[in-house]
Amino acid sequence: MWVLLRGAYPLRALLPLRGEWMGRRGLPRSLVPGPPRRRYRKEALPALEVSVLPVTTTEIRQYLRTRGIPFQDGHSCLRAPSPFEESSQVKDQTRATTSFSLFIDKTTGRFLCMTSLAEGSWEDFQASVEGRMDGVKQGVLLSEAPETENSEEVRRIWDRAVPLWELPDSEEAQLARVMFGLTKVTDDTLRRFRVQYLRPARSLVFPWFSQGSGLRGLKLLGAEGHGDGVHYMETTIPRPGAYHNLFGLPLISRRDVEVVLTSRELDSLALSQATGLPTLALPRGTLSLPPALLPYLEQFRRIILWLGDDLRSWEAAKLFARKLNPKRCSLVRPGDQQPRPLEALNRGLNLSRILRTALPAWHKSIVSFRQLREEVLGELTDVEQAAGIRWSRFPDLNRLLKGHRKGELTVFTGPTGSGKTTFISEYALDLCTQGVNTLWGSFEISNVRLARVMLTQFAVGRLEEQLDKYDEWADRFEDLPLYFMTFHGQQSIRSVIDTMQHAVYVYDVCHVVIDNLQFMMGHEQLSTDRIAAQDYIVGAFRKFATENNCHVTLVIHPRKEDDDKELQTASIFGSAKASQEADNILILQDRKLVTGPGKRYLQVSKNRFDGDVGVFPLEFNKSSLTFSIPPKSKTRLKKIKDDGGLVVKKPSSGKKGGVPQNCETCPGQDPIPLQPDTSKPTG
Repeated sequence: MWVLLRGAYPLRALLPLRGEWMGRRGLPRSLVPGPPRRRYRKEALPALEVSVLPVTTTEIRQYLRTRGIPFQDGHSCLRAPSPFEESSQVKDQTRATTSFSLFIDKTTGRFLCMTSLAEGSWEDFQASVEGRMDGVKQGVLLSEAPETENSEEVRRIWDRAVPLWELPDSEEAQLARVMFGLTKVTDDTLRRFRVQYLRPARSLVFPWFSQGSGLRGLKLLGAEGHGDGVHYMETTIPRPGAYHNLFGLPLISRRDVEVVLTSRELDSLALSQATGLPTLALPRGTLSLPPALLPYLEQFRRIILWLGDDLRSWEAAKLFARKLNPKRCSLVRPGDQQPRPLEALNRGLNLSRILRTALPAWHKSIVSFRQLREEVLGELTDVEQAAGIRWSRFPDLNRLLKGHRKGELTVFTGPTGSGKTTFISEYALDLCTQGVNTLWGSFEISNVRLARVMLTQFAVGRLEEQLDKYDEWADRFEDLPLYFMTFHGQQSIRSVIDTMQHAVYVYDVCHVVIDNLQFMMGHEQLSTDRIAAQDYIVGAFRKFATENNCHVTLVIHPRKEDDDKELQTASIFGSAKASQEADNILILQDRKLVTGPGKRYLQVSKNRFDGDVGVFPLEFNKSSLTFSIPPKSKTRLKKIKDDGGLVVKKPSSGKKGGVPQNCETCPGQDPIPLQPDTSKPTG
């Protein structure tokens, strides 16, 4: 299908409707007066060395029984009477009609009172029950309503928006419907969900209504042409970290026991119209399912997740099902005949029939090929998506590793002072900007210094010389799904794994960077043998990556080698276990040339996905602290067949010597080991 998209009304261009969903933070400048706001901050992950121990479901149940508090066992939460309700309400209630309005998360112990909107940690709940926090009942733990300025901004935009079907220009209304794929969505559906249209920004407006608090926020969805497609841009008020809307929640009845979760509001409109089932849209799509939303989903005995039409959506659905209790979840498998709901509606497919084919998310420990055949088919038909997220800054890395995949362990090493931390920060930042939720564990340098390096790489330039742009770049950087551990120095592997488990559950982290392994070996008292201690730590990270379907990048220092020798897989300290468990091994080589500066390049010496290994050069840009290869670089990636030694062709007489030239072994020629040529200065 082709649509008419106008940048200015006289200008027209034909673009296909099949669009790509792009996130954009912040409203258009014309709608946001004053300087950028920086009120909403991500909370740092807790440091477990301050005696904050994880709580188990058994401990929560035992505590409630000891205190005589009745509770009900739910799917992902425990329900109990709330101590934060008004005393007059409590007096009017009998034990038989007790309101179980308090929800306690079984995994983290955090609670939420649906009546008073009080929330807090498990320690806060214990303190309130035991009377150790007098300020709790006066509202210390109450969820704060949107700030005054934020509320005014929401109300101003909502008042300026108009119903799509009431636009005075019928051509403009038809254009908006075609741009967003709403040609088959009726006015009644838009009216039930109270969807509006903001003409100045040419965006749909989806409201966030909460129980008893009125309008709490908005999501604006804009569309603009990009090449031969349409990009959809999302803007939320408040900012993404505080936007916890389940779009469609006011339409849910207490009697509903089945719901369909989607990743986009437009898909919820299509599903509700075509099937009549209750539907909800997640606030951040496939990026995360905040635990704060789990209490609102407790009433449903069955949850169907229909998040999209690609493998990334399928992986997200399986991850979210683990939070929601897999026994009550079913997943719609992406396929040609099972696209996302809005596309299915526009193609005239039977959405109810697709829902009936949803696969159960829970199964026993042993599965048959019949249960896996659809996933195998998906990897064969969607080879590029099965390869994972591709790097935008390192195209040569894509040619070797093909992409960044969940559930893998990557070992990264390099000489001291070669720039391992600087490279791996850009490596992770590249993925984070593409929506890969990332947790950084930097035990060697402080989080402030690491964040400064990553912000410089993000802005591709030093901000010291342009401080007037700091707020703009900092606001954009703050909206990335990036979190930092608060550890520094030597740490116990148990504390680190507990923090990683917390991050996966609360923040849906799917990439963890550990820099570096040596800082955890001093705490392990399992053996005086450092090799045995390292084997245990590597095994723990391998198990975590597999069980949580989370990629772990582990930095390990190499053994002491001579400066004139290149590092190999065997150069990794304690390499036996590390090289066996790792799916990928990356080595940052730093050539110490006698007559010139060092030449850095990255070597992929192990690739379990498809076996491709090789090397490619890295050029360090000091002003932006990046290793990204310049687009005009003429240096080509060369593959190698093993890690026993790099091979090159003998340089021709017309080329300058001194700089290593890596290439594949040519037929009829013997491989020549890669060695620096010191016969004359480098070019």
